[in-house]
Amino acid sequence: MSAKTYTTKGIVLSRTNFGEADRILTFLTKDHGKVRAIAKGVRKPKSKLAGGIELFSISHLTLIIGRGEINTIISSRLARHFGNLSSDLERVNLAAALIKRLNRVTEDKTEPDYFNLLAKSFKALDNLDLKPNLVELWFDLQLLKQAGHAPNLRRNALGQPLEAKRKYNFDIEKMAFSAAPNGEFNANHIKFLRLYLGLNRPQAVGRINGASKFTKDVRSIVEAMLKSHLRV
Repeated sequence: MSAKTYTTKGIVLSRTNFGEADRILTFLTKDHGKVRAIAKGVRKPKSKLAGGIELFSISHLTLIIGRGEINTIISSRLARHFGNLSSDLERVNLAAALIKRLNRVTEDKTEPDYFNLLAKSFKALDNLDLKPNLVELWFDLQLLKQAGHAPNLRRNALGQPLEAKRKYNFDIEKMAFSAAPNGEFNANHIKFLRLYLGLNRPQAVGRINGASKFTKDVRSIVEAMLKSHLRV
């Protein structure tokens, strides 16, 4: 293969129509970070590229390295299309929101972990037995973790070990719980967050007892973490 071409797996982050039949896309790839590429003629009815470049899918791509920032796609085929996700409006909207968050947080040269995070989240959203809000919480906590902003779930805001019988509020600046007599959170909430952060794949969240209730309880502090530390 020519030195000016390469192959990779990619997930579409964004796409823009260009000219009469072309499209410029940004992919999150497994081993090249974010890649911008043009798919020439992809909007034509008989385009050979179109079937291999779908939203909410993983594509095998072969590209020619461009002189500037934009490469050229010369072949594509689907490695996996998440059909259940794509046919459910709630899941489509959530998947689009996850893409937007990840795209804002990551630089062009991203680590493979971000590709894996998005791929695992799509796979989980494709499982209609798994509630979307459980997947969203897992994604958000993993995104915080990968960006270096995971909460401290072992020690409180003063650096002391967390105690099972105490109640807590959450200190966003210190990313830790602080003891409070009438706090909103207890040891069960903290244990739940530890489990979520430790899970390698979101399919396991459905097996956690009380997952739906705890997800609702901690959603506000996770959103505050994202807003304060990742600006999303």
